[in-house]
Amino acid sequence: MAEKGIFAGLPWWVKWLAVPALVLVVFGGLIMTVLGFVIALVFKALLLVALIGGLIFVVKKFTSGSSSKSDW
Repeated sequence: MAEKGIFAGLPWWVKWLAVPALVLVVFGGLIMTVLGFVIALVFKALLLVALIGGLIFVVKKFTSGSSSKSDW
């Protein structure tokens, strides 16, 4: 199968080592910024879920001890 395109005829190390290294050098800061943003977003989402779950647990624990639930 004939290889077509811009990488045709180039050694394997250009395709698999040099090009990815250049991409990391040029876009490394952008990649790290996006990755940091995604990790921070996931952490905040998990923290929100844990806080809401804790709030629901505390509210149910305190309201279940009340003798009359028709106070509202």
